[in-house]
Amino acid sequence: MKKLLYLVAVDGSEWSQRAVERAVQLAMQTDASVTLLTVKDWSYLQPMILEGVAPRVIDQAAEEQNTRDNVLAPLIEKYSHLDVEMSAELLWGDPSVVIREQIKALHANMLFVGRQGRSRLADILLGSVANKLAHQAGIPIVLVP
Repeated sequence: MKKLLYLVAVDGSEWSQRAVERAVQLAMQTDASVTLLTVKDWSYLQPMILEGVAPRVIDQAAEEQNTRDNVLAPLIEKYSHLDVEMSAELLWGDPSVVIREQIKALHANMLFVGRQGRSRLADILLGSVANKLAHQAGIPIVLVP
């Protein structure tokens, strides 16, 4: 039987850190592996272009290195003493789309997502990656408050 894989969406927030903690706890009980996934949304990082004003150019390599050093590596290090196979990936694109693609590509069995506490109205008006994934993931999803 194939080993279970838990995919954890990570953005550096305290909510995503709690999602990693929950995934690792369950992985220890079920002998599953854990993959941390950070998705950088390029459109979010690029400033709006105003007529006559050149936008600041974002250095993609520097942004990736910063994310690896300050988000992914500390999480891998934090749980390295445990007997849980962990890996990390950083991809670019629309977070909800890329996460759904990775669920299929990796054959993930469960998704863990930190859910930042916003009001119901804000979620309705703005949407959220967690809400989109809760409706579209296609696998069991744990929304961690």
